[in-house]
Amino acid sequence: MRDFICPNCGQHLAFENSVCLSCGSRLGFSLDDMAFLVIASGEGSEHGGSVDAADYQLCANLYLAECNWLVKVEPVRQLCTSCRLTRTRPDDDDTTAMSAFALAEQAKRRLIAELHELKLPIVGRDEDPTYGLTFDLLSSAKEKVFTGHDNGVITLDLAEGDDVRREQLRTSMDEPYRTLLGHFRHEIGHYYFYRLVGTAPTHLQRFTELFGDPDADYQAALDRHYNEGPPAGWKKNYVSSYATMHPAEDWAETFAHYLHIRDTLDTAAAFGLASANATYERRVLGPSGFDNMIEMWLPLSWSLNMVNRSMGKDDLYPFVLPVPVLEKMRFIHAVIDEVTSSSASVPQQS
Repeated sequence: MRDFICPNCGQHLAFENSVCLSCGSRLGFSLDDMAFLVIASGEGSEHGGSVDAADYQLCANLYLAECNWLVKVEPVRQLCTSCRLTRTRPDDDDTTAMSAFALAEQAKRRLIAELHELKLPIVGRDEDPTYGLTFDLLSSAKEKVFTGHDNGVITLDLAEGDDVRREQLRTSMDEPYRTLLGHFRHEIGHYYFYRLVGTAPTHLQRFTELFGDPDADYQAALDRHYNEGPPAGWKKNYVSSYATMHPAEDWAETFAHYLHIRDTLDTAAAFGLASANATYERRVLGPSGFDNMIEMWLPLSWSLNMVNRSMGKDDLYPFVLPVPVLEKMRFIHAVIDEVTSSSASVPQQS
């Protein structure tokens, strides 16, 4: 994630800011510009000097989802690019679930911004009613909720936003890492399997060579995984124990780690902890580009782990990346590079 700056006073901003704590300017995030803009005085800014967003206002989910993204000024306030993707959410009067909903939307905005930076296609349900991307963010306090993906629909149990419950699940399932953002990155991997691989025969062939048969019986694999656990020696070939369950889960887990690595490298570069080559603005092209990315990642992740240990915390990135995992990730990199290169070569309409 980039290092954001208040355009009015130059103060550093977090991705979640809606007000500059230095000058008090009212701010909104513009996805198109990947930057914060000062909102016009009509939106409540007390500082008249720098007005960058005269034609914009904050998302209609400003209060419900604590959304700080900008939308075009319309007679009826609209939802932003991220919030429009949510199909189902808790009722307004369910204050506990709505608090968790705001946390989930915050993580989703970070996901959508990363996908935008990578120039990955985000095809919503309005464009593709059958396989388009949409999110159901549901509370398991009132109904049974299974976090997962089904033909573009990503369902998230909002209980994952509760630190205590999530940590209990992480421990009971012997997971080294479990976060809201991690869930979103994993589930979006399933979406991009369909969008980038499932309809491309050459990609599908290479997928099968690396991950296995994507059409293998999922329920049988699920039952086997939870009855028997991961196979012996799994760490030599998989990024996580859950990745051993089924080729589709192996892809989703590896895809999530690719997003973990790219975003963390981008953030590290923004703050001078990694080379400028690690930013999204410097495209990582081809096999050598992937090798360079991993060469930057391995020492950075090790140093971040040591920093965490110095603070008495668990490792920030508690994973090992053996050669077979890197080859799977290299394939993901190649698929993303191909689709984004193709979209970049299409002339833009004026």
